[in-house]
Amino acid sequence: MGNSFGNIYKFTVFGQSHAPAIGVTIEGLPAGEKIDMEAIQSFLDRRAPGGKYSTSRKEADKVEILAGFNSAGLSCGSPITAIIRNTDTRSKDYSYLENVPRPGHSDYPAMVKYGEGRDYFGGGQFSGRLTAPMCIAGSIALQMLEKMGIKITSHIVSIGGETDEEAMFALIEKVKDEGDSVGGIIECIAEGVPVGVGEGMFGGLENRIAQAAFGIPAVKGIEFGAGMAAGTMRGSENNDEFYMDGDKVKTRGNNHGGILGGMSSGMPIVFRVAIKPTPSIAIEQHSVDLSKGENTTLSVHGRHDPCIAPRALPCVESAMAVAIYDAILESM
Repeated sequence: MGNSFGNIYKFTVFGQSHAPAIGVTIEGLPAGEKIDMEAIQSFLDRRAPGGKYSTSRKEADKVEILAGFNSAGLSCGSPITAIIRNTDTRSKDYSYLENVPRPGHSDYPAMVKYGEGRDYFGGGQFSGRLTAPMCIAGSIALQMLEKMGIKITSHIVSIGGETDEEAMFALIEKVKDEGDSVGGIIECIAEGVPVGVGEGMFGGLENRIAQAAFGIPAVKGIEFGAGMAAGTMRGSENNDEFYMDGDKVKTRGNNHGGILGGMSSGMPIVFRVAIKPTPSIAIEQHSVDLSKGENTTLSVHGRHDPCIAPRALPCVESAMAVAIYDAILESM
């Protein structure tokens, strides 16, 4: 199972959407670090379900730290384990999916790969719910990066092609009423990353950030800096010229997204991800009944987000944070 990420700051996510709990074990946090536990909870609250534009599933996402800190609240150098208990599961909502895979979900390949051992309730281990423990690891990494003067933020660029905030959320309400869903684009920025973090080839920052970002089930595309648009430019347009700003070297543009040759350039690291529309929709769709070997239709029941993008912001920030923090620790 590919539930682990990182080389030095390494974490492993565990649990399933409808298991008693989900959680994470984190290795590599240096001993003696003071972590703001309330900040972790506040960060998780941004991702938690139950808002106006999200699923009606009610989960407090209360973080419980089981190990890794001493009585003074300092990291003690051993692995950190934290859990979030699942308190509002409705497994009966998914019983009809035992033999009928949902379009856009992992159901069919999971049926083939795991057979009777699979857990299809709420998407099992493939559910977006597993991004909650990822955000625990992300929040801790963010706090460590802030101590180094590195700040990570994100925002929604568009939803369903709409770029005006009022129009974005009006569209979410519209597709929700229609029993449909819509996707979006998120941009994430890291400022203050020192020059030279990352490696060439397969150890580059783009590689690391992309690996972490694709751990978010809804992510279907990623680009850095000018991204795909660079394929339409000339070198004279795409190249970011260097200049001296006092005693610092900067570039006049940032088409390279803060990364050159896999290494940070000192400019803000900028990447965008495409968040797919929620595949669970009430509109009737075509599928197959594997027990009968015939075509069928289904309408997905249960509680689902009409748009995942608003809740995905802290998940994307976490992907950036764990990748950069791990790369920094590796370079020390």
